[in-house]
Amino acid sequence: MFKKPLSVLLTLGGAIVLLGAAYAFGHNGFHSLDALHRSNGGPADSIQVAQELFQKCGAVSGEAKTDCYAKPLDSLASIGEVRTAMGALAHLGDLDISVRRDGHVFAHGIGIAGGKRGGNVAATFAMCDPSNQSGCYHGVIQAYFAAAPSIGPKEVNDLCQPFRGPDADRWILFQCVHGMGHGFEMIYDHDLNKSLNGCDLLSDAWDKTSCYGGVFMENIVNVSMPKHPAHDMMMHGMAMQHLAVPFKAVDPTDPLYPCSAVGLQYQESCYEMQTSVILYLNHGDIGRAAKTCDTAPNKMRFVCYQSLGRDISAYALQDPARSKQMCSLGTPAYQPWCYYGLVKNFVDLNARASDGLSFCKAVDGDANKMKCYEAVGEEIGTLRNDAESRKNLCIGSEAAYLNACLFGARVIGSEPPPLIKLNAMAQGV
Repeated sequence: MFKKPLSVLLTLGGAIVLLGAAYAFGHNGFHSLDALHRSNGGPADSIQVAQELFQKCGAVSGEAKTDCYAKPLDSLASIGEVRTAMGALAHLGDLDISVRRDGHVFAHGIGIAGGKRGGNVAATFAMCDPSNQSGCYHGVIQAYFAAAPSIGPKEVNDLCQPFRGPDADRWILFQCVHGMGHGFEMIYDHDLNKSLNGCDLLSDAWDKTSCYGGVFMENIVNVSMPKHPAHDMMMHGMAMQHLAVPFKAVDPTDPLYPCSAVGLQYQESCYEMQTSVILYLNHGDIGRAAKTCDTAPNKMRFVCYQSLGRDISAYALQDPARSKQMCSLGTPAYQPWCYYGLVKNFVDLNARASDGLSFCKAVDGDANKMKCYEAVGEEIGTLRNDAESRKNLCIGSEAAYLNACLFGARVIGSEPPPLIKLNAMAQGV
């Protein structure tokens, strides 16, 4: 069974900003939008849109800047120009570091706008791309959930069916089922337990855990950014027969909540996101977050450090040297799992295994490198379906750690001896 990619949260000034943009649709007077009504869109249009947007919005600050970028991008998606909007977003990331940092915010909005047009989810997915932590795909699923007249076992299991099968893209399947977690939180008014039960309607165990991750992500995003687009969609007329009693998303007196309050089957998925809660409560103190992970149940401490690595990727803005320094702030025994979560995020950013392999080469320490390469292998196992392709992607590993990558990618079944000891420790053996 392949492990799922670790979900992503971005941070700005110590505050979580995922899905935080203001979203509005329709004509906004943006010059290139008018032009695109008369064209098919394409790379040249994306560059022109990015340049005009940067000229218009680059000097603006705060929420006004976010709104200035988001409205035209969403408007493009709302007329079917999802590819052009995503291309423009990619170019904007080169022009404005704030867009690169908050790209997942804008990608979610583009996906929601494209998804609100209705039609086939798979067709809208085909217009998205993996950039900016695949936020476009997640937004499409949220838009589908918002419009669906009913959500039951059949609807849940059929929704991602186009992305299954031996030749299907497992990475895209993950984005679909992960997006469901966001969707359940939205339609169930952020009742975490009810949302997790929604994920349990899925028949496949891997799908369920991937969905759980979306639930826990949306849980913390909703409390930290209450005006994110899923909230706006719900508050602007989404049909809901019975709004659930609001679920307490965080508990300032218990930094391990909600993990301390959910069932055992949800614990691992919860702890994979928990440092986002911890950092929200302690205002971005990485060292203190590591100490909080040290108080988690024994088997979950390793998972908590994986979560910390994922968040460090955002806090360090993917800078390898800063990332390594931050991972060193915790208990040394758990450090390999910090790198494990960190490098998975590096790969998740743009679905490129090479980004993870490059980072692993810069990591110090045998145990850290072993877990780093194993993590990249697990990402490769989701990025590629066939063994030969997975093997070829692992070839870029350092020779001493090639088998760690191949094992993570399930190309070989024998766990390298150094990994046996590390992973047994994580299992409490």
